[in-house]
Amino acid sequence: MKTKILIRITLLAFLITASGACSKQLEEKPVSFVSPDNFFQTAQQVETAFAASMNFLWNYWGGYSYGYGSFIHDDQLNGGDLNLSASHGSGLWNIHYRALVNINAAIAAIKNGNLQGVPQADIDRLTGQAKFLRAYNYFMLVRMFGGVPLITEETPDPIANPMPRASISEVYALIVSDFTEAANKLPASWAGARGKPTSGAAKGLLAKVYLTMATAPLNETGNYQKAADLAWEVIQSGQYSLVTNIHEVFSLSNKYGPEMMWSFNSTYDDPATDPQIWAPENMDGWGDASVNPVWEQAIPDNPRKDAYLITELNGVHYADWDAEHVPYIRKFLYISQEDFDSYASTINFPIIRYADVLLIYAEAANMANGAPTQAAVNAINLVIDRANGYAPVAGHPLLTTAMSKDAFDVAVIEERNQELCFEFDRWFDLVRKKLLREKNPEWEANFSENDYLFPIPERDLRLNDLLEQNPGYPTP
Repeated sequence: MKTKILIRITLLAFLITASGACSKQLEEKPVSFVSPDNFFQTAQQVETAFAASMNFLWNYWGGYSYGYGSFIHDDQLNGGDLNLSASHGSGLWNIHYRALVNINAAIAAIKNGNLQGVPQADIDRLTGQAKFLRAYNYFMLVRMFGGVPLITEETPDPIANPMPRASISEVYALIVSDFTEAANKLPASWAGARGKPTSGAAKGLLAKVYLTMATAPLNETGNYQKAADLAWEVIQSGQYSLVTNIHEVFSLSNKYGPEMMWSFNSTYDDPATDPQIWAPENMDGWGDASVNPVWEQAIPDNPRKDAYLITELNGVHYADWDAEHVPYIRKFLYISQEDFDSYASTINFPIIRYADVLLIYAEAANMANGAPTQAAVNAINLVIDRANGYAPVAGHPLLTTAMSKDAFDVAVIEERNQELCFEFDRWFDLVRKKLLREKNPEWEANFSENDYLFPIPERDLRLNDLLEQNPGYPTP
């Protein structure tokens, strides 16, 4: 006991002495320190802000890398019921605003002239990247939450100066402006820097923005032509093409291939969430993200279904499996067995790919012209033909100009449903086309028009009295 007391007294004396020494050191004036005002002095430093912003959105067990739960109430994923909790989507709200802090700081530094000695061409490319990333973040936010606080590089500290939600139209105005500037300032490709946003990706996403603005909730139909024109620019550029073999679309060899226009990037240094989340227990997976059997049964049997879904293992249909009796997702499992066994996924997760642009063009051109044009038919048939293995498939025919505008539109949305499955895109199509109720008949009792928006997070409502909650959700 005496020994322990002596040790404690000695340790206390040491801590007091050390504390005094630290106090003296802390009284000295620092030679320099890093702040947002003096950090962004080089192009490399600005790009660290871009990397940090993307890391919020895509990281090991975080963001969209494990984000399927925020979109589980679509008709593709298993486990949804259209009962959206008061905290639904709050994690995505948080990571997007964290990303925006870094992006706005970089934009402010560029505008303030911090990059002394950096060539104007490099400054333009940095500005293009910043505006691209900011537009993408707000595009995700406005589609999930509606009008949101619109924080830019010119906004006073939003903590000390709370602000209300901007209107949906105001948010889209910034998105259009930023993507337009990005399209004009970004290169068509990056030498030795694969994965950075390009002018083609900016145009593809801007086409998607216009398509969304043409549908609910804005329903500004004049934007159909704008969407068609931009998508056509991407198609005519020759910069992108479909991967010929449907089984190779998500292979590691094509993670920066001709179809991937912009994606979340994964490497061995910074892998995605373990690939086991997409696989059933029967193949040593964890069974986290399974597929709605009702949805799977409505998909025609063709090579794409086999490439994108796991419905059989060793010739045994999922209905007869020993454990789970639901299908699973194959399209994110085109990795080596070694990677799967070591819990590493270096596959890239698409944000915009060329198949999406073809379908954007088909939808927008049909709606803008009041009937399917030959160019619109050709665009969607490229996707259908590949899905069918370039051979006729019963129940999944090529489309024609003889179809009515409405019938063609339904076919395009269904093709998006099948081609872009599990890429967190279906939810937004169901929302903008007002199809939540129609495509989720088993959850009729749970449906509400309020489901088309996620709730504003409770924490933000408590911290900012100027924020208003979306209809149908509790206000603290």
